[in-house]
Amino acid sequence: MHDLIRINEGNDCSRYKVLFLGYATTETSLIDFLIKNQCEVWHTSKPIHDTSGYDLVVSFGYKHIIKPQVLLNSIAPIINLHISYLPWNRGAHPNFWSFFDNTPRGITIHLVDTGVDTGKILYQKHISFEESENTFTKTYKKLIVSIEDLFIANFKELIQREFITHPQKGNGSYHSKKDLPNEFLGWNSNINSEIIRIKKILTRKQIDE
Repeated sequence: MHDLIRINEGNDCSRYKVLFLGYATTETSLIDFLIKNQCEVWHTSKPIHDTSGYDLVVSFGYKHIIKPQVLLNSIAPIINLHISYLPWNRGAHPNFWSFFDNTPRGITIHLVDTGVDTGKILYQKHISFEESENTFTKTYKKLIVSIEDLFIANFKELIQREFITHPQKGNGSYHSKKDLPNEFLGWNSNINSEIIRIKKILTRKQIDE
């Protein structure tokens, strides 16, 4: 627990205590939102071993698997914000794979379980993009803003534990970090032309083999 940092030090007007895992204040607007909504916010991007005393645990951009024993012992709901329409594109780089595999695009807030992005769904939403949002960076930014808005819209239910869960339907898809093609030119590349280019290269390689 020594890696935890209290964000709003000295604020004694808080009604709720939230553990925020992953993104820092410079990477998400949600920490400031929580503070403004009477939450004492503790933050870490490192592995956790205990969630005692918290009303809610939020994982957003968190790079570690939460251990089963921590999940079992947690009284507070542990939720994850994932920028895909689960069960599609669990794991790494969901924004890339939604375009590459032409799978549903969206956002999901779900309970954390012992799998990777396999927990019961709390809220989710399909997301569409404008023609001008034609790079992976632009679509990623829209997904981040959209999932923050989804969290904010349902914050009262989350903090008061009034939400309803439902299981994920179907097998969906999963990708690890190593699945990202080596041929990928980067997040600022045009989505359509980049996917066509990569698929042509991969097809040629298969033929050559």
